[in-house]
Amino acid sequence: MTVYVFDSGPLIILFRHYYPRRFPTLWEQFGQMVADGLITSTREVMSELDGQEDELGNWCKSNRSVFVTPISEELNAVREIFSVAHFQAMIRKKERLQGKPVADPFVIARARCLTDGCVVTSENHNPNAAKVPNVCEHFKVDYTNLEGFMERENWRF
Repeated sequence: MTVYVFDSGPLIILFRHYYPRRFPTLWEQFGQMVADGLITSTREVMSELDGQEDELGNWCKSNRSVFVTPISEELNAVREIFSVAHFQAMIRKKERLQGKPVADPFVIARARCLTDGCVVTSENHNPNAAKVPNVCEHFKVDYTNLEGFMERENWRF
C-alpha cells in the first residue's frame, strides 16, 4: 500500500477548503489513513506549521505521531539531494537568513526511504527549477498533488 508523505501545502489546503464539519466523510477516511499509518510527514513540516492557531494547528497537536523525526537513512537522502548543486536552491535566502524551517528535502527523503512512498505537494513542476516535483523526478520518487492523492484513493464525495 502507498504511504503518502504530506508537505505543509496540501495540509493547509485541506483545512482551508475542506472544512471538517462540511466534509465529514473525507475527514473520516483521512483519519483512518492516519490511524493505519498510510499518511505521514516530518517534524520539519510540523515546524513550518507551528504557530497556527486554527483547526490545522489543533489537528497537528493532536496528531504529533504523523510528524516523525528523520532517521539516518533519510538524513543521508537529504544529503544526496543537496549534493546536486542546483537543488540547494530549495533553501531560499530568506529562509536561511531568518532561520526558518525548510521541510521539502525532508519530505522527499522520507518518501524515498519508504517502500511505497509518495510525496503529496502543492508545488508544480517547472523546468529547471528546484521544486519538489523536479527533485522527486530526479531521484525517481513518486509524487502527486492533493487532488491526485484523492484520485489515487478513489475518493468520491
